[in-house]
Amino acid sequence: MSGARTLAGKLIDEHLISGNPVPGEEIALRIDQTLTQDATGTLVMQELEALRLDRAKTRLSAQYVDHNLLQADEKNAEDHAYLRSACRRFGLWFSRAGNGVSHPTHMQRFGVPGSTLAGSDSHTCAAGSLGMLAVGVGGLEVALAIAGQPLYLRMPEIWGIRLTGDLPEWVSAKDVVLEMLRRHGVRGGVHRIIEYHGPGLRGLSAMDRHVIANMGAELGATATVFPADDAVRAFLRDQGRADDFRELAADSGADYDVTDEIDLTALEPLVARPSSPGNVVAVREVAGTPVDQVVIGSSANPGFRDFAVAASLVQGRQVAGTVSFDVNPTSRQTLVDLTHAGHVTDLLRAGARIHQAGCLGCIGMGQAPAPGRNSLRTFPRNFPGRSGTPDDSVWLCSPETAAASAVTGKITDPREFAKEHDLAWRAPAEPDRPAVLDDVVTAPLPPEQAARTELDKGPNISGLPDFTGLPADLSAPVLLKLGDDVSTDEISPAGARALPLRSNLPKLAEFTFTRIDEDYPRRAGETGDHFVVAGRNYGQGSSREHAAITARYLGLRAVLALSFARIHWQNLANFGVLALEFTDEADYQDVEAGDMLEFTELPGCLAAGSEVLVRNTTRERRYRLRHRLSPRQVEAVVAGGRIPQLAQAG
Repeated sequence: MSGARTLAGKLIDEHLISGNPVPGEEIALRIDQTLTQDATGTLVMQELEALRLDRAKTRLSAQYVDHNLLQADEKNAEDHAYLRSACRRFGLWFSRAGNGVSHPTHMQRFGVPGSTLAGSDSHTCAAGSLGMLAVGVGGLEVALAIAGQPLYLRMPEIWGIRLTGDLPEWVSAKDVVLEMLRRHGVRGGVHRIIEYHGPGLRGLSAMDRHVIANMGAELGATATVFPADDAVRAFLRDQGRADDFRELAADSGADYDVTDEIDLTALEPLVARPSSPGNVVAVREVAGTPVDQVVIGSSANPGFRDFAVAASLVQGRQVAGTVSFDVNPTSRQTLVDLTHAGHVTDLLRAGARIHQAGCLGCIGMGQAPAPGRNSLRTFPRNFPGRSGTPDDSVWLCSPETAAASAVTGKITDPREFAKEHDLAWRAPAEPDRPAVLDDVVTAPLPPEQAARTELDKGPNISGLPDFTGLPADLSAPVLLKLGDDVSTDEISPAGARALPLRSNLPKLAEFTFTRIDEDYPRRAGETGDHFVVAGRNYGQGSSREHAAITARYLGLRAVLALSFARIHWQNLANFGVLALEFTDEADYQDVEAGDMLEFTELPGCLAAGSEVLVRNTTRERRYRLRHRLSPRQVEAVVAGGRIPQLAQAG
């Protein structure tokens, strides 16, 4: 890049190992830190075993237990024990259950401006709030980074969002990112890094920025970046880590590939209707809609102020008798601070149920709403069935809107609530001295002691399956034809039934695509090799690589789609599944479930160029497809995945 540079461009240049940082080109980046959580981390640890790693080669790698906290049987406890032993063996930090959601906890304890972070959770991008280049990827990408390998990405465009003005009363950071989703939808950030800049930043704290950066994942963005300025300096000082601060910003007049501007003063309370984060309307347009459940928490609204403002709205009042009001603290540290400030007491007296610090209902682990009843949440996602209820009706909103609605029992504009109850706006007072809990996260063992550590593997931990390479000629049926925006929650569901099986891939495979077709696992098992056809943005949402592995385990060889979400596209390649795009939308319309498709000389075709022909032998037609795989990825797919590729290389 030349001339005045963007902050994202500077961070990429500092960590660039190979490649040309031109949009669309593959680049390789040095990774300073990694983040894993228990829903994806068990596979990462198994991958470290397969890679025969001796010790983590990053500056810092941390494993969090934050998703599957409910120990309804022995499975989650087994996984937690395995993760703890793997951290001891491989030299990772370990955060036990109850310490909090990975993203705000990592921000509090380990976030460092100017560093790169690769995480096996799509909301890893939240760390961009501190001036980090933080990218959510599949678990294998994180395992390779821990082993000292670079992270490969297609160079994104840099999308500059200039913020001006100040947020009005009862409007907060969640409304900023909902405005982005209202304008641009769930595909607006695909193959882009979103970089916020401008005078409007002055009123946004580091945790406000976390809210906005976190839901960059819902826009499909590769990362979200904020400058490291006085707000970040203050945050790190409060965490006892002032020495980690480094001032970072874009150059004046930086040249962005794409631009947009938001006048914060003009924003109002917003809400995402069921069942997509991109289905955003003004709260006033849906005010009066009855709600049965309100949940506050998750990585999308993790800050002290998010809970404190909710407490101030319900203080001295009772939530509606028809509403289940649930509060999920996002870190042990934040819960201590809220308790000291008296906010927990206000919430309890109002009728709230206080749960443990973790993701919980955000991933469908408890707090499943009644079918068809409206659940209003401060969460980042509301994909169909993600809540754990197949026929769910989940709305996404700010803590202000959530708390006001909990009291009234219907969706309520917090501005109108404040007017009715004569509430004057007052920004929540942050604690003068936050409760810094350094000692709750377990440091890595010394190398000699780590080398003697035995991995603690219960019977529910299956190990990685062996996948064969791509055959030269491939003829198979289309088992499913899907529409646009299919999420990984619909491919490999979350929830209390499936997620405890995250380490038992043969058992987890029995849930693959069952939200769409309950009979898919049986048919796939009987059929063997097969294809799936899909529309645009296939694989949006969670980074869980289970959505690629379990489908491959059941015989999926290729997905033919109009377009792919970034992380799932990469996960498919990592596990030997070919991702192909229709060059003509009419061909997508033409092919149907049950059609037989035939490829010939596939490895040679993939290596020779970006286009591949497939013959529909049922309809006697040919379709032209393209792949976006780099030569490195082509080798991986042909070998049967990244791990077989590395094994073949010796």
